[in-house]
Amino acid sequence: MASPRGSTFGWEGRGTKVAAAHLFSLFVLAAWWAASQGVPSYLLPAPAEVATTLVAFVTSARSLGHMFSSFFHVALSIAISFVLGAALAFVPYYLPATRIAIHGRLGPFLNSFSGVGWTLLAVMWFGVESTTVIFSISAVLLPFALVNVSEGLASLDREMIEMAQSFSRRSWRRFVLILLPALAPFMFATIRIMFGVAWKVTLTAELFGGNAGFGYLINMARQEFDTATIFVAIILIIAFVYGTDRLVFAPLQARLARQYGSA
Repeated sequence: MASPRGSTFGWEGRGTKVAAAHLFSLFVLAAWWAASQGVPSYLLPAPAEVATTLVAFVTSARSLGHMFSSFFHVALSIAISFVLGAALAFVPYYLPATRIAIHGRLGPFLNSFSGVGWTLLAVMWFGVESTTVIFSISAVLLPFALVNVSEGLASLDREMIEMAQSFSRRSWRRFVLILLPALAPFMFATIRIMFGVAWKVTLTAELFGGNAGFGYLINMARQEFDTATIFVAIILIIAFVYGTDRLVFAPLQARLARQYGSA
């Protein structure tokens, strides 16, 4: 008998997929538990120990303070880097003479400079504090906004821009009513990418130059051989990033796709 199209065995039901995903998760937990039985807890804590530490973490005001510090660092860094990167992308659009300076010099420099390098420089300039973390994250995220918004500007419909110029002489009206809506899919994609990258950079920045946040907490746990706390920090970051992407970014992406006819 021929199997349903797109599946070798006909396993296409949603319930089957969900069950398979849960079985895989149970298998990972079982393998984790089995591996933890033969090594000290400071090398690989058991799932039960991590769960206990997780409960203690989310009920501790001090630990939650570190968590919200990381949230603050990420949110502010994304806002700063997006605004600066988008502004830099608009400069060559309105002043073509600056194109080589922005895209041929500044862009490659920002793309190639290491995030750890920014962090070490920031520690020397600002000391071990939140300013160092925010500066480091923003510097790493800046080229993402610059490149993506620049690509959006390059793909604009020139006939639409000319039509807007014929209907209005006010550049700010064309910017608000034409350019920004046309760039909305590119801006949203930029923020979505920056959100995921920011969390990877945040841990490094807080580890070397922060006095609060998940990275700082992981550094303290490393010194105390508290591996369970390190696992808890990793689990919370994964849960937050995955949940935000599925519950916030994915629905907004679908709405933009329906509105603009693109994914």
